[in-house]
Amino acid sequence: MSDATIELTAGTARMSVDTGSGRLTAFRIGEHEVLTPGAHFGEFPMAPWCGRMRNGVLTWQGATYDFPRNDPPHAIHGLVRQHPWEIRGRSDASIVLTQQLAPPWPFAGAVTQSIELTPESATFGMTVTAESEPFPAQAGWHPWFARRLNTGGDLEVDFEPAWQEHRGPDYLPDGTRVPPLPGPRDDCFGMPDGVKATLTWPGALELTVTSPLEWVVVYDMPADSVCVEPQSGPPDGLNTLPRAVTPESPLRCAMVWRWRSPGGVE
Repeated sequence: MSDATIELTAGTARMSVDTGSGRLTAFRIGEHEVLTPGAHFGEFPMAPWCGRMRNGVLTWQGATYDFPRNDPPHAIHGLVRQHPWEIRGRSDASIVLTQQLAPPWPFAGAVTQSIELTPESATFGMTVTAESEPFPAQAGWHPWFARRLNTGGDLEVDFEPAWQEHRGPDYLPDGTRVPPLPGPRDDCFGMPDGVKATLTWPGALELTVTSPLEWVVVYDMPADSVCVEPQSGPPDGLNTLPRAVTPESPLRCAMVWRWRSPGGVE
């Protein structure tokens, strides 16, 4: 464990939080490690945008801004996981982290994230604030759930979206909404009543992801992982469906994970 890693514990649940990136590097429930390990995996916050930004270009109020194309030809998953976070509060089972938005982001603002762990649940919060001029922003979470635990069968995901954003050849929504299609998926779905997805590792664990956010990306193409990503807007949404953040109107997001054993005992 590095000096930047904070351990949260509650009952048999344990989380490792890397303050250098804001990522969860591990999440263990009893004998089960729920997240895929590795430098680019675990679970990380996405802000000030989620998913892919087309060609790494943001157009806002008549100006154009360019960002590093870390998923060529696109920029992906925002900027906050690339910078360290300051600890604003901490207990044995909770932590609050904050980060000033930094270049290449051109607008002054900050992101705060919180995690609170109990023996049966984890509650996540994220807030994006503007210091002066308004700017478009999104926020969300990108967990890499392990496809297989040390016992039980392969992960199954159950969710009921209202629609699917049709994915173009560049892996971005093309503006068409279609009925949800079977996988494999690297796709964005609309859930206007809030995100709810149940993840089941048969014979081992059930975990439910809920959020008042209305969008979720499901990525199940990797052999060892499945991603279920609640977020405040669709990929490239800063350009296609912008939500302005102002000093008076921050963007606030929340997500809850709740788990139980197959027999229903939490």
